[in-house]
Amino acid sequence: MFTVMGITGNVGGAVAENLLAAGKMVRGVVRNPEKAKAWADRGVQLAESAYDDVEGLTKAFEGAEGVFAMIPPDFSPAPGLPDQKRTIAAFREALERTKPGNAVFLSSIGSEQPSGLGLITSTHLMEEATRTLSIPVAYLRAGSFMENWLGVLDYIRTTGEMPFFYAPLERKYPLVATRDIGLAGAKVLQESWSGQRVFEVDGPEGGTDLYEVAAAFGKALGREVKAVQLPEPAWQSVLEAMGMPADRTGLYIEMVKGFNSGWIHFNNPGTEIFHGPTTIEMFTHGLQ
Repeated sequence: MFTVMGITGNVGGAVAENLLAAGKMVRGVVRNPEKAKAWADRGVQLAESAYDDVEGLTKAFEGAEGVFAMIPPDFSPAPGLPDQKRTIAAFREALERTKPGNAVFLSSIGSEQPSGLGLITSTHLMEEATRTLSIPVAYLRAGSFMENWLGVLDYIRTTGEMPFFYAPLERKYPLVATRDIGLAGAKVLQESWSGQRVFEVDGPEGGTDLYEVAAAFGKALGREVKAVQLPEPAWQSVLEAMGMPADRTGLYIEMVKGFNSGWIHFNNPGTEIFHGPTTIEMFTHGLQ
C-alpha cells in the first residue's frame, strides 16, 4: 500500500493513477474527504489530515510501503514561508515515526541552490530537512509545469498573444506535464534503494523553446498565437492583475530572474534523468 499526498491535485492524482494501474493499493491524504469521493469509489483509502498535522499524517503514513509527499502549491506565500515550514516539519516527523519503505518528494528544478530561488526556496528547505531521514528518500526535481499556462488560456484565445516572464524566448526550457511527474513518482515508489536519489524530471529530451509553446497553443486554439516577452518593469503590474497581492510578488520575481540568468537549471552532477513522453503539442491537443 502506498500513501499519496495531494491526491486531489494534478501531480498526486497522476501518481495515484499510475499506482492503481500497476495494481497497487493506494491511500490518499485529503483535507476534505468529500472532494475525494471519486477516489474512494475506486477503492482508494482516504486518510483525513491537514498537511501540517503530525498526528494525522502519522496515521496516514502508518504501514505504507512508500509515501509520496509534497508541499501544497502556493504562488504568493506569506513572508518567511511559515505554512511551508510547518508542512515540511510535520511530514518529516511523521515519516521518522512511521518509517515507511521509502519516501518520494515532489521537488523542483533549482532546489540544490542555496539562495536566489524565490518560490523554489520551499523545496530547497524540504530537501534539506528530509535528507537526514532514516529511510530511503528520492526527490523529483520537476521542470516548469505545462499546466501553469492554462491560467492565461482565455487571454491567449482572445488576444492571440502568449506572454512570457522567461527570457530569452529561444532558449530551450525543461517543461513537464504533471501526468509525466506522476509516471516518475509511481515508478520510483515501486523501486528499492538505499540512501538518497535525485531525479531531474521533464518532458522529451532537449527541452522546448517558447516560440514552440506559443505555436502549439495556437494550433490547438485554431488561431495564430505570438510569443511575447514581458519586460521586467511590467512584471509587478501583470502579477497583480493575475490576482497576486502587491506585497507578495517578490518571491515569484526572484524565481523568474533565477531562471532567466541560468542560476536555476538542470544537468546537475549526481542526478538521475527522467524524460516524460508528453510534448507540448500532445499537452495542448484538444484545448479549445
